[in-house]
Amino acid sequence: MKARLAASAALALGIAIGGTGCGMVTYQATTERYDPSDGVSAEVGSLAVRNILIISEDGDEGSMTLSVSNSGSEDATLELQVGSETVEVDVDAGQTVAPGAGDEEPLLIEGLDAEVGGLVPVFVTTDGAEGREISVPVLDGRLPEYEDLVP
Repeated sequence: MKARLAASAALALGIAIGGTGCGMVTYQATTERYDPSDGVSAEVGSLAVRNILIISEDGDEGSMTLSVSNSGSEDATLELQVGSETVEVDVDAGQTVAPGAGDEEPLLIEGLDAEVGGLVPVFVTTDGAEGREISVPVLDGRLPEYEDLVP
């Protein structure tokens, strides 16, 4: 009787683990951070750069739009180098700025030399932090949300 009870308990435990334990060993895609929009993101120093992209009609001149949040306790300047041109975005401590969003003007990039629909390397850095290069998408104004950003 005890053997039968032990076998039943072991079988029930095996079924319970087999039916519910797969989440313990299976890869969970929801734990991965990703960019849910058309742009890309980067972290540099205390700055979080989100949804950075360039809008251009011909690949020669473009409007860069992005969002930058400063989680630090000091003001910071984000430097973005595209080819030979460098643009800067000042971000106060604990604040977020978004050139190209709402009433904010986008950052104008001249001499872009990029292919619309492709990627362009952008080097991002800030005060005293190690910079990094990211591949930023270059889009045109076909989508309604970008048509007003075409330079």
